[in-house]
Amino acid sequence: MKQRVITAVVALIIFLPIVFFNFGGQAVNLLAAVLAVVGVYELFRMNQLNILSFEGVLSALGAVILVLPKDPYFSFLADQTSKFSLFYVIVMILLGISVISKNTYTIDEAAFPVLVSLYVGVGFETFAAARASSLVVLMFGLLIVWATDIGAYMFGRKYGTKKLWPEISPNKTIEGALGGIASAVIVAFVYLILFSATRYFGHGFFVMLLLTIVLSVIGQFGDLVESAFKRHYGVKDSGKILPGHGGILDRFDSMLFVFPMMYLLGIF
Repeated sequence: MKQRVITAVVALIIFLPIVFFNFGGQAVNLLAAVLAVVGVYELFRMNQLNILSFEGVLSALGAVILVLPKDPYFSFLADQTSKFSLFYVIVMILLGISVISKNTYTIDEAAFPVLVSLYVGVGFETFAAARASSLVVLMFGLLIVWATDIGAYMFGRKYGTKKLWPEISPNKTIEGALGGIASAVIVAFVYLILFSATRYFGHGFFVMLLLTIVLSVIGQFGDLVESAFKRHYGVKDSGKILPGHGGILDRFDSMLFVFPMMYLLGIF
């Protein structure tokens, strides 16, 4: 626990100033790109693949393309051309390897780096887009995830008896999941009083509370997805970059689901 606390404090000292001040408007974009590359590395490592392989480099590049905004990083693209068109070039290259390798590299193998790029890239892209919208929007998403995690842990330890999904994550309970949702709603209630819901989020107060429930559930599902990955590949943590906490995906698994859903729900 001491190691976890120390790591959390150091990480927040580095993370929060970048998020709050976003130096020059690009700091969060670059942070998200770095985190995306680490996320790709962790998934390749879990699958016992080399990130420095041809498909590993392409997957990391694809994630970065998705994360960074078109202006100024891809301003060479024509006005009507989206970043996704550039990303699709990587997809075509990965699929083309099957021809070059005479079918020793299959479409199943090509699917893994593409899916990794999309999962990590879109997740961190919407994280950065939330900050570009406003600090209030970004912090809302972060607080929902943090409140859900803490509430689920506390309620689960005290009241948890019924397993939520034992085949995937044996320690999670239904009581903990409900406690996480309740904690998220309480935090959102206070946050929305402090910051006008209609001004920053485009929805009414009570609609935002309902959406908070949706986001809390989605966040917990994102956590379960990451647990499923780790169970499938037989690893305890996604990585070791955060002593006591595991890897980047261990800390951002819920956010990779929550921020895209916030975007889809029109919160930013």
